[in-house]
Amino acid sequence: MQRSTGSGKIVKLKKSKSIRIDKTINKIPEPLNNTPTYNYIVVEGNIGAGKTTLATKLANDLHARLVLEQFADNPFLPKFYAEPEKHAFPLELSFLAERYHQLKKELSTQDIFKPSIVSDYYFVKSLIFAKSNLKEDEYELYSKLFHIINGSLPKPDLFVYLYHDIKRLQENIKKRGRSYEQNISDDYLIKIQQAYFDFFKQLPDLRILVLDVNNMDFANNSADFELIKETIQRPYNPGITSLIVKKDTE
Repeated sequence: MQRSTGSGKIVKLKKSKSIRIDKTINKIPEPLNNTPTYNYIVVEGNIGAGKTTLATKLANDLHARLVLEQFADNPFLPKFYAEPEKHAFPLELSFLAERYHQLKKELSTQDIFKPSIVSDYYFVKSLIFAKSNLKEDEYELYSKLFHIINGSLPKPDLFVYLYHDIKRLQENIKKRGRSYEQNISDDYLIKIQQAYFDFFKQLPDLRILVLDVNNMDFANNSADFELIKETIQRPYNPGITSLIVKKDTE
């Protein structure tokens, strides 16, 4: 079966704007070797999208260095989900500092055995979440601090965004069972999703690959993971490329 395409198909988000899907991928492209096409790949997505799972599997298969966001010990996170308005600003400031220090250290360290890097977050994530969580005056101050330090960090060669519909995100959140996430609302997930899409439009020089993976189980199904991995390894031009990744049913 040849690769099928649905050029121009629109995937609409509940209470949100839409994102254009360029093609449907349901067959692994011509194989590449395991030498990464890109030296620095970021896997991003909404809460519950499977960023860490995919980044970990990619790094292992591509023999790349893995950089994972350290958030489990952040004391403001459970407080934020309980009282967002009260704890949003200290939460976002703490994440800003932690992400900057981690990425500055990791991205400036050379490893001759693993010269490539796969990460489950991009520093600009700080600005995306801050815009959704902070009051206007808080965001203005935060934005100034962000732009002072952002220029010292390199941009990824490829930014991969894992798209799930809100129902699937909520299922994933419930399944992994973090107590402080269990009351996250659909509206909050929609707001974060749209913040990412708005962000994409501001960076035309960045290679952004949006993968609709609603029908994939890359955590447990090796064929699904291989399809996603080979899709990510393709060469892409700067700008947004949006693909639906789905199983070949024939």
